[in-house]
Amino acid sequence: MAYSYKGAISFGLIYIPITLHQAVRSNQISFNLIDKNTMSRVQYKKTCRDCDGREVKQKDIVKGYEYEEGKYVILTDDDFEKIKSKRDKNITIEGFVKLTEIDPVYYDRPYYVVPERGAERAFALLRAAMEKEERVGIARTVLGTKETLIALRVKDGIMYLNTMHFHEEIQPVPYLSPDIDLQERELALATTLIEAMAKPFTPEEYADEYRMKVEQAIAAKIQGKEIVAHVEPDYNPALDLMTALQESLNRHGTQAHA
Repeated sequence: MAYSYKGAISFGLIYIPITLHQAVRSNQISFNLIDKNTMSRVQYKKTCRDCDGREVKQKDIVKGYEYEEGKYVILTDDDFEKIKSKRDKNITIEGFVKLTEIDPVYYDRPYYVVPERGAERAFALLRAAMEKEERVGIARTVLGTKETLIALRVKDGIMYLNTMHFHEEIQPVPYLSPDIDLQERELALATTLIEAMAKPFTPEEYADEYRMKVEQAIAAKIQGKEIVAHVEPDYNPALDLMTALQESLNRHGTQAHA
């Protein structure tokens, strides 16, 4: 498996060379944008706004920061590398926290952490100590041109790295629920329904059903068939909350608590 990143974990004075490998892959079906009249692929060209729409070659495109309106300063890849310290280039652990202390909203992308040859012992030591203490390492590094917050965790002998969002990147909550006086009967029915639907989380049970429908639609189109619209089950939006809860319980074969 090709790696996505090559660097090192810095743990106190311990330096552990590692590689990161993507833990998830996109399962999305790819579509091309085409001209419906000619069935030809649509292409996009990079043009210069202030030079009559002239196409710009990739070799002439650079990163520029607008410090005044219409005025830019260019930063090259070499410039970004020069300002990186050794600490920036490493995955530097700054502390250890409990997993339950991290709100999942901060998580971004997961990776597998693999030690480089010769670093297996130091890696195994860190992994075992983290698993024994049940702690998550909070670290940071610079990936490309952006500093990234990181969570290192161990589960079942495997070390994972999750990139994370910084606190200032988290959007404020758009809705704060007012205090609503709920009836005890309503709450009892809702909790009974939750109990009836409670089960262990088994990831293998959940497949991308919509992807399967898209694949079936593609196959039908290739064969020249029309796509049949999905028939929705009967639903009565006029049901009041109590009736909807009771009917939901009936469908799960559960009796409401008195």
